Amino acid sequence: MKYRQNTASGPMPALFFVFILERSEGPPYFARVACNLKPASQLSTAPSPAHNYDIQSTHPTLSQAAQQTMQQSHAPGVLEVITGPMFSGKSEELIRRLKRARIARQRVACFKPDIDLRYHRTAIASHSSQTHEASTIASVEELRARLYPQLPEIDVIGIDEVQFLSFDVIPLAVELIALGKRVLIAGLDTTFEAEPFGPVPNLMAIADKVTKLSAVCMVCGQAAIHTQRLGQSQELVVVGAAGLYEARCRAHFTPHLDEHKSEQLELSTIVS
Repeated sequence: MKYRQNTASGPMPALFFVFILERSEGPPYFARVACNLKPASQLSTAPSPAHNYDIQSTHPTLSQAAQQTMQQSHAPGVLEVITGPMFSGKSEELIRRLKRARIARQRVACFKPDIDLRYHRTAIASHSSQTHEASTIASVEELRARLYPQLPEIDVIGIDEVQFLSFDVIPLAVELIALGKRVLIAGLDTTFEAEPFGPVPNLMAIADKVTKLSAVCMVCGQAAIHTQRLGQSQELVVVGAAGLYEARCRAHFTPHLDEHKSEQLELSTIVS
């Protein structure tokens, strides 16, 4: 709490109190209260009228519904990010958390980008063949449009392969947290060039919990944090799995090197 005294001329000064309400996510909220001082002889013993002070959010991405929810003192939600290279078990961990939420009788909705149809059209799937029902979406706008009509009935939202979505997923995640939802997100944190991948690093920065997994280096067997592309394509997104990518440790990670002379082919193992 900070205060500032008004130095304007007059018989008695005025104090301005500025309250800064810190939050675990996003910028703080501010409230300013003006207090006019009076001599003791002018004070009344009658009850003072109630004062309502406005606390206004400075966050530009929250909808009116989200702000109203926060003003009603609802408990905020949480954002959990699961990340790491390919073959590190990200989708498997996401599926595990979603299934535990269902066991706890929480209502779950799960989504994935429609670009990722490697194993299943209507489910997220791990490399170890575990699946969980999911809806495919083409954009963050479609995600919002499909999610919000059912939002009052949803407790947990899961999003897999979030690196394929635009940066608009960040304010959406913040809004869902403000509405008291548990948001579980999984995705690659770096590209095949070891560069930050899409919105994932930003989501990691604002998350309540970040789980960074490692895989097994296919050269030496040590912990792997990189995804090695086995081919010469320089396109950022080439969807595939084993035979097109493999996990590598720092020592054996070499971007742009086609060590195995493998072809750039997308996998066609899609389960309808």
